[in-house]
Amino acid sequence: MLEDLTTAASSAIAWPASYPQGYAVVDVETTGLARDDRIVSAGVYRLDARGEVEDHWYTVVDPQRDPGPVWIHGLTSEALEGAPLFGDIAEEFATRLEGRVLVAHNAVFDWQMIAREYARAGAQAPVKQRLCTIVLSKELRLPLPNHKLESLAAHFGVVQQRAHHALDDARVLAEVFRPSLRAAAVGGVRLPLHECLPLTEWTDRPRAGRQAGYGGDHRSTGWRPSRKRPACPYPNPGRYQPGEPLRQGMRVAFSGDTSVERDLLEDRATEAGLHVATSLSRLTSLLVTNDPDSGTSKVVKARQYGTPVVDEAAFGQLLGDVAPASEG
Repeated sequence: MLEDLTTAASSAIAWPASYPQGYAVVDVETTGLARDDRIVSAGVYRLDARGEVEDHWYTVVDPQRDPGPVWIHGLTSEALEGAPLFGDIAEEFATRLEGRVLVAHNAVFDWQMIAREYARAGAQAPVKQRLCTIVLSKELRLPLPNHKLESLAAHFGVVQQRAHHALDDARVLAEVFRPSLRAAAVGGVRLPLHECLPLTEWTDRPRAGRQAGYGGDHRSTGWRPSRKRPACPYPNPGRYQPGEPLRQGMRVAFSGDTSVERDLLEDRATEAGLHVATSLSRLTSLLVTNDPDSGTSKVVKARQYGTPVVDEAAFGQLLGDVAPASEG
């Protein structure tokens, strides 16, 4: 009865014509967060244009290496024994994604992990756009204590059954995305869609004679996405003030090595509404570095200009609650 009422309420909404025609709500569990980490399981819920569930799919994947944080995803080497390689499930996975917007919680991470797996297999994931539910919840100004999936689930009364199980995380996300999508439609909110550009540049090419296709596999990890970042749509509100949240439009620069790959950090910053700067100037709001005593040019300039400096861990915490751009 409740589902019938929910569907009826959704049907009564004057749906924006610009909204996508379908979504693939995705969660992947991985061996870690780095460039060369692998997917160990994936769950996908396919939704129609109004967020109603069409079907779901789940698979485990042999990562061809140590499964990583078993205490998080629960998939031991023994549990993954006999699981298909990514190349074996790539075509089926692609049918779940094709023609749909990829929806995920911290979507840039799931997208990059998926894109890398396809790149290793000599193919491309058929995804043109992604939507991050963290970004959408901020656009909707939901009253959340933080932007963890569990907080979003609690807000909408969705019960998590198996946290960090790819299919259950995808289910929970699908159930919170549907009312979020409806709220956006009612409020005339423009969905925060981001383009998914394929990984096209490789600095370590596969060996000659390797066949390209879903079944291919190589160990190359020295590649990077080739794309130009979109301009930040918000004005720079000035420097970051310690103890306060970051604010959309702030200019953020990075220096030195990071445990999470730089591209991922920069994409997360961009999706949060920050301006990622390639150099440091008097207009820079914040410098992120794990080695504030190094003599890099950015660190030296930060000292000269009095630019605030935080490490990667602190920056990650700040990204969880970026304040909206100042009005007026």
